[in-house]
Amino acid sequence: MQRKLSLPIRGLTQRDIHDTFHQGRDGGKLHEATDILAPRGTPIEAVEDGVIQKLFLSKPGGLTVYEFDREGIFCYYYAHLDHYAAGLQEGMPVMRGDVIGYVGTTGNAPPQTPHLHFSIFKLGPEKHWWQGVPIDPYPVLVKLTR
Repeated sequence: MQRKLSLPIRGLTQRDIHDTFHQGRDGGKLHEATDILAPRGTPIEAVEDGVIQKLFLSKPGGLTVYEFDREGIFCYYYAHLDHYAAGLQEGMPVMRGDVIGYVGTTGNAPPQTPHLHFSIFKLGPEKHWWQGVPIDPYPVLVKLTR
């Protein structure tokens, strides 16, 4: 994946990022994301210039953000947010580094383990925000720490 990305949480080091993409989850599903532990309320930043495609509240993900890149090729999914950045709206353009939300434990996240659930997927031709081919964010994030 060759994109001009930044880290979703400023100042992360390689030690802060753990490979959880292939971990099993309820119902025989794979995690298909990287969980990044951080203190509750830590700012979460857009990883690429794009558009806020969907703000969504779900039982597993809690408060979530789906960000599409400008070309509509990739979607970046941020979950378990404590709250959104002030004024964040669907359809809103964002620049890499803009604060879009804050680390929390909404959804099925353990209450004492605030973290960002971060995933990347390549969108299909339908451009559905809830659907695409998962890409392991771990190697992408590790590369960004160098």
